[in-house]
Amino acid sequence: MKRWQKWTVAAAILLVVGGLVARSLHARKLASAAAATPPKVTGFDLAPSDVVVARPQELVRTLSVSGGLKAVDSAYIKAKVAAEVKSLSVREGDTVKAGQVIGQLDTAEVDLRLRQAEQTAASSRAQLDIAKRALENNRALVAQGFISPTGLETSVSNEAAAQATYGAAVAAVELARKSLADAKLVAPISGIVSQRLAQVGERVSVDAKIVEIVDLAHIELEAAMPPEDVVDVKVGQTARLQIDGFADASTAKVARINPSTQAGTRAVMVYLALDPRPGLRQGLFAKGSIELQRRSALAVPVNAVRVDQALPYVLAVVDGKVAVKTVSLGARGEVAAGAVRESVVELTSGLAAGSTVLRGTVGQLRDGTPVNMLAEGASSASASAASAR
Repeated sequence: MKRWQKWTVAAAILLVVGGLVARSLHARKLASAAAATPPKVTGFDLAPSDVVVARPQELVRTLSVSGGLKAVDSAYIKAKVAAEVKSLSVREGDTVKAGQVIGQLDTAEVDLRLRQAEQTAASSRAQLDIAKRALENNRALVAQGFISPTGLETSVSNEAAAQATYGAAVAAVELARKSLADAKLVAPISGIVSQRLAQVGERVSVDAKIVEIVDLAHIELEAAMPPEDVVDVKVGQTARLQIDGFADASTAKVARINPSTQAGTRAVMVYLALDPRPGLRQGLFAKGSIELQRRSALAVPVNAVRVDQALPYVLAVVDGKVAVKTVSLGARGEVAAGAVRESVVELTSGLAAGSTVLRGTVGQLRDGTPVNMLAEGASSASASAASAR
């Protein structure tokens, strides 16, 4: 090989090596520049329903209440005499009127006792007549001097004893007649039969319950409450109750507060009178809240306050980023949110009025996370696109 050919080959090799080195250095320079450039951060998209503005609003402080419904007016028809049930014309669900005869007890024994009392009274009447005639005769004899005044005193005592015996016999007759009248089962109030506790042919004792009648025109809630909560409850306060079986809430008012506590539990019974409405039944369970106080306060929804740290805090939106704000809580209550009522809590410090706060449905975001507020239409389109994907 000639000399110039060797130099040509060496030069070509040097050029190839230099190109490779230059290419490697350029790639390394591009990688370093890319590493030095901060990554583009994409903000977290927030729909209008994900945030709430903390503003002063009318806070309704409430107290939870629950219990069973009970008719204000109810009555048991009881047996006033021990006898067999001869007839009973009503069953559960039947409507009755006050004074209506709904059944009859067997009167065979009562009739015999009445007849016995009448015969005893007749005998006592005869003995009284004899004693009166003897007294009159002895008075005439004393006037004529045939007997001493001591004999007259005996006749007077005999007549008084006969009079008392006759009075007792007459009272026994009246008592037997009353027992005969008590054998009729009469409704004491107007209402609906809720229980039939005896059957025809069954023998019942005195004061045995036979039928229960309830008047559903006036229904109230019986709620057992702790003594520390009853301090704020006053007669006349309004309440909203959710009753089993009813889609919408019912309104009620505190009618009475028991002055004594319940034995064992030390709870105080509070009675709430419900506004009349069709379908209410005794024994239904209801729960709701009593409105204790209304006042203006800076409040946010309860689910917007986070308690997974030592102090409660909220996630506010400040300059397009999430900011952790430690807050102090006050009273809890409810505010009207359209057709429904939302549970809120008062913020006494830590947040200014007008601040935008994330609701609890957003989840946990770190302090400083960028966020994007979407319009209503944009959030719907974003949701549709996500569904399509």
